[in-house]
Amino acid sequence: MRRSLRAAFGALALVVGFVLAVPPACLADSQAPARPKFGPDAIPLTQAPDYLRSHPAPDYWALSGFYVPQQTTSACALASIVTVLNAFRGLPAEAEEPIVTQAALLEATADPVFEAKVAEGGDGIFFDDLAAYLEASLRAYGLEGYAIEVARPVADTPEELAKLQALLAENESSAEDFLLVYFNQGVLTGDWDGPHVSPVGAYDAGTGRVLLLDVDREWYLPYWSGADRLLQAMLRPAPADQGVLAGQTGGLVRLKRVRS
Repeated sequence: MRRSLRAAFGALALVVGFVLAVPPACLADSQAPARPKFGPDAIPLTQAPDYLRSHPAPDYWALSGFYVPQQTTSACALASIVTVLNAFRGLPAEAEEPIVTQAALLEATADPVFEAKVAEGGDGIFFDDLAAYLEASLRAYGLEGYAIEVARPVADTPEELAKLQALLAENESSAEDFLLVYFNQGVLTGDWDGPHVSPVGAYDAGTGRVLLLDVDREWYLPYWSGADRLLQAMLRPAPADQGVLAGQTGGLVRLKRVRS
């Protein structure tokens, strides 16, 4: 995500315009009203906590203690993988063993391509690479007893929505699996139009809402959005200004615990 850079350019343009031609009174009159933090398709968790109070929500409680913000504007996949990896691995038993951090994971995987993609100003990753980087991360920490599945919707249809809802409901039933979602963030938040990765925190089948543990913590906290809108967010192609990611659509990567 490159929102910080975009905001800096916007601020620069505003200053230049003010210096060149615009009197303060005119500037104030011409400014559009401030937009809300979330668009109509996202409800912040602070405004809708009832589901977590009245349901077990096993994934939320497994993930929330390890939920971290992305360390750069391009590191959403890295932060999401770290969150899920720690939840799958569990809290280390020994005092001297640390929890996995984003810096530690990059060191453990020792993949210069991945490191460059998630560095500040990096390109970010393709959806097709998300499962591979997740598996490389699990192997780097010697973890076993897992399976990784990929679900990629192909159309905004009732059939695809039903499949998504079934997967979300199954995921919600236990903390034996976790979901990473690759989606267009702006479809849900009403703002930045570009590809993003975050863990799924919970699913409320009664309302059809999904809780996204959005790792873009500079701007957001966890929020609920309809499964129908999440489907649309996964299907929306990244715009042309996203460089090598232009045209990318998303999907879900599922990490399952396999008992022997």
